[in-house]
Amino acid sequence: MWGNAMAEAAPERWSHPAAILVATDLSDLDRLMPFALAQAAQTGARLILLHVIALTEAISADMAGMPYYDPAGALDAASRALEAACQHARKHDVVCDALVREGHAAQQVLSAARQFHADRILLGTRSRGKVSRLLIGSVAEQVLRSVNTPVITVGPEAHLPVEGSRPEKVVLHATTLRETSRPSAALASRVAGSLGARLILLHVLPHIPEMQRRGEPTGLDSAAMQELRAMAEEVSRGCEVPIEPHVVHGNPAIEILAEAAGRRAELIVLGATQHSGFENLTRDGTVYKVLAHARCPVMTLREPQGAEQSAAQHIATHAG
Repeated sequence: MWGNAMAEAAPERWSHPAAILVATDLSDLDRLMPFALAQAAQTGARLILLHVIALTEAISADMAGMPYYDPAGALDAASRALEAACQHARKHDVVCDALVREGHAAQQVLSAARQFHADRILLGTRSRGKVSRLLIGSVAEQVLRSVNTPVITVGPEAHLPVEGSRPEKVVLHATTLRETSRPSAALASRVAGSLGARLILLHVLPHIPEMQRRGEPTGLDSAAMQELRAMAEEVSRGCEVPIEPHVVHGNPAIEILAEAAGRRAELIVLGATQHSGFENLTRDGTVYKVLAHARCPVMTLREPQGAEQSAAQHIATHAG
């Protein structure tokens, strides 16, 4: 099913980026920079720090309290904040540049990604209140829906692992087992290889009683487990990454988060279609919950749709 060219489905630059675009609203800069520096150190990538000034940010008040438009003041404040972060990065021998633009944030992020040939986009998400009132941010939502390269999101609960606190590094790839999930599976294997990590291929099955009512085998005997084993075999042919296929039963978001937390994952890799994930970012979708609550960064790759899907299948069939 998976084909010998699966490991070639994800471009090499996605796992070994030359440029990482860090999009920040400045309030999350201190949270994003440790992750950006860690990725730059691992890959040798150049960091490009981007802040987009929206109209509301450029509004100041005079001594009488009257509002007025002050783009120069907003530009100066943003430039100083980004330059301080750049100087810190350079002390760690990381090439880092600052960029401030004005306009629609998501559009400017996508434009900068194209201009600088960014191989990854790193941005922050946030959540508020209960699960039903999650908020990951409109800019993150729009970027995730639009870009065809990996996006790494750092949520409010994410933290860098303490060195020596884990027996081994782990990358968790949660897969739907669709044909269109090949690029994200290949990406996960390459990223795991670059990190020297074990790759966990996870698929979440419906609850056991539900499958038993349908007369379907569960757990290790399930058809999904057979597909995961086939995927692991094909992925392992192109790399030396230890790969563990794993199935669990339950709610997908809950189980993905639990597995990542239990295994102290370095990274979660997700592939999502417009229908299965990104379309539901503002509602109660699996991708949405994982982005908001993961304790580690989440790398998301938009799966191809329509003509893109046909092209991806052609590449997976004929590459190599």
